Amino acid sequence: MYETALQLNDGSSIPQLGLGLWKTPAEDAARTVATAIGAGYRHIDTAAAYQNEEGVGDGIRRAGVPRDSIFLTTKVWNTDQGYDETLRAFDSSLERLKMDAVNLYLIHWPSPTRGRYVDTWRALIQLKQEGRAKAIGVSNFTPEHLARLMSETGIVPVLNQVELHPHFQQRALRKVHAELGIATESWSPLGQGGVLTDPAIVDIARRHGRSPAQVIIRWHVQSGLIVIPKSVTPERIVENGAIDDFALTDDDVAAIAALDRADGRIGSNPDTATF
Repeated sequence: MYETALQLNDGSSIPQLGLGLWKTPAEDAARTVATAIGAGYRHIDTAAAYQNEEGVGDGIRRAGVPRDSIFLTTKVWNTDQGYDETLRAFDSSLERLKMDAVNLYLIHWPSPTRGRYVDTWRALIQLKQEGRAKAIGVSNFTPEHLARLMSETGIVPVLNQVELHPHFQQRALRKVHAELGIATESWSPLGQGGVLTDPAIVDIARRHGRSPAQVIIRWHVQSGLIVIPKSVTPERIVENGAIDDFALTDDDVAAIAALDRADGRIGSNPDTATF
């Protein structure tokens, strides 16, 4: 099981490999989380919008490991943005999780048409000061959104969780993150399955005797990214974590770098998303 952790700009650390819970049905969440923790995962990523926080909390308790050994992330949804609204939404998340704190709380999307993400960020700053959110960050923010947050509050997010996979490598954004000391976390790291059949990935997997998913996850961690592949299949959860005993070569990395596409985005554009 891959167990490397990265240090964040507030001094905390985050396991580089985690389990994503997007689109995991509520009725499957507890079993899936308990399975992942049993396999060695110590980083769990959920969100209010996933509607499975209650199951996630149950799964962590069911796994029987100390709470302080689990890095738990959740997120505030767009319709709950605003200072007071975010504080209420956070309380509701803790109630569903049946916990008194989370390790990381994120703004799920900037939702720029609402114009409330700076006030939302101020609420996250308050939650960190209270110790109920141990670290705070954002998701799907562009350099412009990040610049506004920092100019108006002076507080830099610890990370930005964004769509990132071999067909959409976000090099310009990653460069900005590196300059600002913001960690990059990849959602849909397998391109929602679309990258698994790419001939270059299949060839690398064959040469290493690994699955295409393992190759892609290994690429993320070798690139210094935090990665949260999603699966509800126990065997695949275990397989996705078994990436600590091989490494991609320079040629492999170059071949994957060549897969980046101008039209590789699968999800919504943060600048134009209106949900």
